[in-house]
Amino acid sequence: MTLRRRALAFVTALAIAPCLLASAPPAAAQEYPARPVRLIVPFGAGGPADVFARVLAQHLSESMKQSFVVENRPGAGAIIGTDMVAKSAPDGYTLLIMSNTQTTNESLVQNKPFELMRDFVAVSPINSSDLLMVVNNGVPAKTLAEFIALAKAQPGGLNYASSGTGTPYHMAGELFKAMTGTAIVHVPHKASGEARNAVMGGHVQMMFDAITTMRSNAEAGQVRPLATTGAKRSTLMPDVPTVAEAGVPGYEATIWLGVMAPAGTPAAIVEKLNGAVRAVIARPDVREAWSRQGAVPMEMTPTEFDAYLRADIEKWAKIVKLSGAGAKTD
Repeated sequence: MTLRRRALAFVTALAIAPCLLASAPPAAAQEYPARPVRLIVPFGAGGPADVFARVLAQHLSESMKQSFVVENRPGAGAIIGTDMVAKSAPDGYTLLIMSNTQTTNESLVQNKPFELMRDFVAVSPINSSDLLMVVNNGVPAKTLAEFIALAKAQPGGLNYASSGTGTPYHMAGELFKAMTGTAIVHVPHKASGEARNAVMGGHVQMMFDAITTMRSNAEAGQVRPLATTGAKRSTLMPDVPTVAEAGVPGYEATIWLGVMAPAGTPAAIVEKLNGAVRAVIARPDVREAWSRQGAVPMEMTPTEFDAYLRADIEKWAKIVKLSGAGAKTD
């Protein structure tokens, strides 16, 4: 081969190499996961995020032939654990189990060390569920209307618990205050279990909690249920009215969960994770178990979940402004 032909062949090879690389599936995605994957739950043990993350981890470990390990990193209204994932390598081996806490914090917490839609990429939603409004057994109110009247008669005299600033439990309480014109004091805790114990122990009067976790306490008589927060009555507790029908028209609040990864995670890995999560959610045994707990499966592509997150950020920004809860900085 002449020198000219060799040079031409070399140039041609350089030209087509990027095309060949672009058309070939990334080796990293084909091999993923090649080592254990961490699911970071920025909330305490025993809450919905922790419970459902462990279900997800079990099935992902089985289907993807690699360990998925749940790690609880609560604190600062989910900021600590979320920031840890934001600063992790974008390789699919550290994932965030998140909720509408993160979308709320985008407007509630002014100086976070991260921005959700800049520093993360959407992977998949998991499920959603209604909240249950309960009071401790020492509160004289037996109905929602009686509780509202009690709160109005004692401005600043009643408290409500949450698992931290920005959590769905906190914002459900702030929305309730704004729509009822009551001055109930927010008492944040580090985890939903602590908040739950504070109400059951009589230290705090009221709480909005996930029906998936608080229902058993209510049925055991440890707290008194006043209302659920969905658009319609829960099939799990059909005798309990919704907040809207019990005296606050238009009120609705839920908790949903999802999975995100650090920004820069290869799209092929994100798609592979999305497919694996959706396969878990589609399992009949998982759906049946979640239905018994009041959790509704959510299925979306990464693109659809991205759009959902952006819309939820806008929704909660309006509620934060309405409630006046947006003065917190971190």
